[in-house]
Amino acid sequence: MDRSPLLPLTTEVNPGIARRLGRPRTVLDLGCGAGVNGMLARRHGARVTGVEADPALAERAQVVLNRVIRCAPNDFTSLDAALGAERFDVVLIPYALEQTEEPERLVQQAARFLAPEGRLIYSVRNEAAWPLKLGLRREALGFGALDALGNTRFYSRKHAEQWSQRAGLSLLESSANPMLLKSLRGVLGEDVYASLKPGEAAPTGFRDWSLYETYQESLLPFETKAAEWLPSVLAYQHVITARKAPVAGALSLTVGMLTMDEEPSVERMIAEIREQAPDAQLLCVDSSVRDRTPELAARLGARVLRQVPPRGHGPAMELLMYEAAAQSDALIYLDCDFTYPPSYIPRIRRILESGADVVNAARIRTRPAAMPLANYLANRAFVECARVLEGIDVADLHSGMRGYRASAIRSFSFDGSGDALPIDTLLWPARSGYRVVEIPIDYQERVGVSKLRKVAGTVWTLVRLGRTLKVGQRGNGSYEIWDDTERS
Repeated sequence: MDRSPLLPLTTEVNPGIARRLGRPRTVLDLGCGAGVNGMLARRHGARVTGVEADPALAERAQVVLNRVIRCAPNDFTSLDAALGAERFDVVLIPYALEQTEEPERLVQQAARFLAPEGRLIYSVRNEAAWPLKLGLRREALGFGALDALGNTRFYSRKHAEQWSQRAGLSLLESSANPMLLKSLRGVLGEDVYASLKPGEAAPTGFRDWSLYETYQESLLPFETKAAEWLPSVLAYQHVITARKAPVAGALSLTVGMLTMDEEPSVERMIAEIREQAPDAQLLCVDSSVRDRTPELAARLGARVLRQVPPRGHGPAMELLMYEAAAQSDALIYLDCDFTYPPSYIPRIRRILESGADVVNAARIRTRPAAMPLANYLANRAFVECARVLEGIDVADLHSGMRGYRASAIRSFSFDGSGDALPIDTLLWPARSGYRVVEIPIDYQERVGVSKLRKVAGTVWTLVRLGRTLKVGQRGNGSYEIWDDTERS
């Protein structure tokens, strides 16, 4: 058995792990170092438990994390005693696998601490990175800090993937931390990578937030894409994301709506939702300024979150999704104007309960009679852009009726700023290894007045399609088209 202590040498964010944190409720960070990766999760409300053997780093981590257990990540006896039956939405292993003789066993033990549908995210050094292939000095190329202790191990992506699969997890995504900037470390000097001070709030090994964020926005996306195109050579680390696969079974449900001056329809809509899902919780994010929509919804038993003055569709949808994910196992949302029939709620729920992560109710594989021709043509153009750019055979990018497992929502940090958020909430899971099912629905005549902002929606659709190229990988997920309306 491997009893050697794992040396926690990180005061830097692991960018591949940071991009995949999402918004979990609870995180276990094995080999947390100074707590910089876990602190990113805390920024979105997670409760983070760190595990750290080095006393100095554990003391620093204690300042920024909720709790720190002072033992080695591979001290399984101490971890079992400290954690007991505690389970986590996300377990992180940023660097510890590179320093243990039994990496597969550490992955298996880490998987034991996952909650249902929880994710395990870990990284390992790439055994075939180009500096190693060329026989260059590791100390000058960012490898030296650990190598000087003779304790670093290197692995292939295939081996790293196999560890999670043999631990009984489903592989979601294999990605890369790039090698290019790391290779300049010896040229730029260690001053660029100044260490954190105890209690300092910036979760980065760079000198300050502005430098790190500039790098993230400008250079890192290009570095990362290059590494993902040729990971065997250009990856500094392989980053693996795996999870406990969903198990078929009943899910508690929230049915959500975005409402804004919906007095003509809200009472009848809530009544029909109650018929289709009598046990569901109702959640409305309301921006009404001219009528009694929020009062009517609350009187009929809905939980109403007011967003006044109105901030737009994106921020309202962001609030709706994360609030629903905090109170139920699944969310089904639909517009409050009867364009999307509530009668589809039971079918979407059954598909989610069968193991799907996202269900997209598609209107426009053929033109609905209730949709104006200009709207249909614009939607079809957006769909064709998505098929070319993302490689996904989606039929409806802007559907106002979808279903989500709460675990899938929490796996991403969606930014509602601006319009067209449904682009992100559909394509990000589809590119990141999640199971997305599309079903056709009947699109009906609207009750009330459309609030669609056509120009802003068009601009934001194109912006979000471009941004989505930075998330996941083309062809990585499962996008299933169910044309048989009886299938469930």
